[in-house]
Amino acid sequence: MTVGYSSEFRLHWQPLLAASVGIALGAALTHYTMSLFGPSLIAEFGWSKASFALVGSLPLLMLLFVPLAGRFTDRFGTRIAAIVGFIALPLGFVAFALQTGSIVEFFAIWVVQHIFAILTTSMVFCRVVVERFDSARGMALSLVMSAPPLAGAIAAPALGGLIAEEGWRAGYLALAVTTTIGGLLAISLMGRSQRRNVPRDDLHLTRRELGQLLRNPMLVLILAGMFLVNVPQAFAASQFKLIAMDSGVTSETATWMLSIYALGVIVGRLLSGLALDRVPPHFVALVALGLPAIGYVIFASHITTIAILSLAVIVIGFAQGAESDIGAYLVSRRFEMKNFSLLLSFLTAMIGLGSAAGSLFLSATLQTSDSYVPYLLASAGATVVGAALFTLTGMRRAEQNRLNVPVEQPAD
Repeated sequence: MTVGYSSEFRLHWQPLLAASVGIALGAALTHYTMSLFGPSLIAEFGWSKASFALVGSLPLLMLLFVPLAGRFTDRFGTRIAAIVGFIALPLGFVAFALQTGSIVEFFAIWVVQHIFAILTTSMVFCRVVVERFDSARGMALSLVMSAPPLAGAIAAPALGGLIAEEGWRAGYLALAVTTTIGGLLAISLMGRSQRRNVPRDDLHLTRRELGQLLRNPMLVLILAGMFLVNVPQAFAASQFKLIAMDSGVTSETATWMLSIYALGVIVGRLLSGLALDRVPPHFVALVALGLPAIGYVIFASHITTIAILSLAVIVIGFAQGAESDIGAYLVSRRFEMKNFSLLLSFLTAMIGLGSAAGSLFLSATLQTSDSYVPYLLASAGATVVGAALFTLTGMRRAEQNRLNVPVEQPAD
């Protein structure tokens, strides 16, 4: 029985709310708050900017664990996965609050925390959505993925003020409390994973099947595109405040602009969600994912006008709001549902790999030139090429249809 567009929201509002709360107050919250700790940690412990920039390369150490987390979610369900993740995440923030000043210690805490906290991200909570939504899947995904930037828009100024008044240790403890509450709410609301139309015996994945998935040209294009559009990930995740202040913006204004970035992400995700339910996703990718190049070029130009820099931040946030929606939507429509979290974990790995590559490049250029300009220009170029690869998925789809080559379809 087919359920109407609006009826899906009426029937499944509770798991949609659970997914929104879980992803907003999970590991994604660090994306909008980590850069707030940078100036304080650098000032207190004497770390260099180049050393702190290496935090963006740490996802390289997690590439093995991300697919394992995706497979864990496919086999044991979203509820168990979220429980594991929300135990580890606040414990990690407590460990950050207790750190003694070694940057190696900081990196070690980050790695251990995120090995398990990856289970509080899209690979878990997007599955909650795609198991229940069909005709309104694009909009439902965009609503869920809008929750992290909304939380970031609220948390960034509040946390920035707390760090300024009480210190960075109090900031980490506040994050521990916030993520604990968020986890309890999400887990209590989400219910059990449905894994519709997937018998338990079919959850087994052979090496041959895995190899076929990894060689699928559609998946290769999606993964390569996701890698490239995330090369600039460190810009907002850990370096934004430093880059903004390097452009002549005050610390207070930079914190405020981080909230503007988060609002841009929300707008981008809502618009991309509406478009995905009505327009071929490769067209959405071409427009949405190509836009941030403009913003990176503006920051590279050393423009100091607050209005123009704010516009650049909004444009960058707009594209950041679209990439995850487009990736999850394409995976849910082009591949079998039983492997959704595993495939989304590959996308997550590409996000981390792209971010790590960008961070390593940033650290190297800071050591040689002490300038963010090379990184910003490289980010602009990578974004344009990545958007083009996403666009090619539409051409690949059209070619398959022309030749009558079957495309894997979701089980739902």
